[in-house]
Amino acid sequence: MLPNTGKLSGYTLFITGASRGIGKAIALKAAKDGANVVVAAKTAEAHPKLPGTIYTAAEEIEAAGGKALPCIVDVRDEKQISDALESAVQKFGGIDILVNNASAINLTGTLNTPMKKVDLMLGINLRGTYLTSKLCIPHLLKSKNPHILNLSPPLNLNPIWFKSHTAYTMAKYGMSMCVLGMSEEFRGSIAVNALWPRTAIQTAAMDMLGGSEIAKSCRKVEIMADAAYAILSKPVSYTGQFVIDDDILKKEGIKDFDVYAVAPGHPLLPDFFLDEDPEKLEKMMVDYGASPAFKSGKASTEAAFSGPIGETFNMIKGILTPELVKTTQGVYKFDLSGEHPGVWYIDLKNNAGSVASGEPPVKADVEMNLDSNDFIKMFTGKLKPTTAFMSGKLKIKGDMTLAIKMEKMMALMNKSKL
Repeated sequence: MLPNTGKLSGYTLFITGASRGIGKAIALKAAKDGANVVVAAKTAEAHPKLPGTIYTAAEEIEAAGGKALPCIVDVRDEKQISDALESAVQKFGGIDILVNNASAINLTGTLNTPMKKVDLMLGINLRGTYLTSKLCIPHLLKSKNPHILNLSPPLNLNPIWFKSHTAYTMAKYGMSMCVLGMSEEFRGSIAVNALWPRTAIQTAAMDMLGGSEIAKSCRKVEIMADAAYAILSKPVSYTGQFVIDDDILKKEGIKDFDVYAVAPGHPLLPDFFLDEDPEKLEKMMVDYGASPAFKSGKASTEAAFSGPIGETFNMIKGILTPELVKTTQGVYKFDLSGEHPGVWYIDLKNNAGSVASGEPPVKADVEMNLDSNDFIKMFTGKLKPTTAFMSGKLKIKGDMTLAIKMEKMMALMNKSKL
């Protein structure tokens, strides 16, 4: 790993989203130099599913040798940012480095992305980055070696990176466009750069996208912390760069990258916005044992689980158990017609099971074609599959034994009264 040099000793870093993940890792790396860190994040109380708060992060930073100031900051709130900056200046005397790490992700297509999610991503990724930078710049201009570092990708305009999640790509590229513009606007005064990982990084967000099995295909957050440290240690003349983590570390003399791997020797997943096609990424995730929560061209998240069909699949999702997966071992595809047309699947073969809209990530063992209203009736106990099949309302292709096992799931739903 990249050794600390002490170059950030006494510097003050304002890091958004620093309560966990990559943001906290960058903070801890700087803390080893004796840096001051403003932990600017929303998490003041422990989240039931996500580890860490601004206070626990602050404790870790001080244990690592730095000084910390935990501040409750929603980067969409100008007053919260301003108050945090004022507190930081009072405590540490100024701001030397801004790391725009806070980000929101929702990998859905245009029709499946509610405006609430669009506003969230644009508000945090794009507007939040712009606003935080704007408010920090007057303080940065007083520093002897000021930096702004955005955790955002190179601007790859290949349409494949837009077609499946246009809103997310626009929001994330907005952060990169801040780098493009501000690096020129403040050239010679403030270094403004972007940093992006070559591979998937093990974070809570990545677990959400690929499930717990995705971890072994990822690198640790420490690689991003080391890459950020290398950038932030450079002079102001190093600006306008869209840096890939292992590229800069190779230039710093790092040769052994296995130390950054969660599972050394295991194949690694390339990250978004680089050279791999999203469809290849999806296939690789499946090959490596993960269950991707996105689909090329037909991304699926909570937005897709709306309406009567979505509600039914939410019910199905609620009864999935490892035992049900173990005893079923089948992937079911539903091609629905009528009032609520669409393609959905239930995976009772891999990991802990999953349900989603779109084509299944692996070949379905059973394909069922039926009217959407008949589908709802079947899963709510109002229409027996046998009756539907015999009357021609339900057409089945594939393993009939597995098709019969589907009745077990329907019985479970009715028993649980979901």
